[in-house]
Amino acid sequence: MLQMMISKRIGRKQFHFTVQGNNFHETVAEYDRLSFSDVAACGLCGSDNLDLTSRVAQDKFKYTSIRCLDCRADLTFGKTQKDDQTVFLRRREGGELDWRAMDKSDR
Repeated sequence: MLQMMISKRIGRKQFHFTVQGNNFHETVAEYDRLSFSDVAACGLCGSDNLDLTSRVAQDKFKYTSIRCLDCRADLTFGKTQKDDQTVFLRRREGGELDWRAMDKSDR
């Protein structure tokens, strides 16, 4: 079993993930499932006070996102339809990250 450590910077925090596979190819394939880049700052307010969050809606929909702890904006991870273990950061049609302002009902 081979393992690889991956570091992702989200705001001012560094997160470390370990992936593993039976051989080099499988290990790199697992690494590719974390196909998102570092996120330096909130796309709405510019703060680097970001954190990873998760939640379950309606007892069945699982969401993982990056949350700005200053303005509470949210950048949600998406999953591919073929493989729900492969994640990416949602983007708008123009290619920019899809930061969403806090919904007033979240207050």
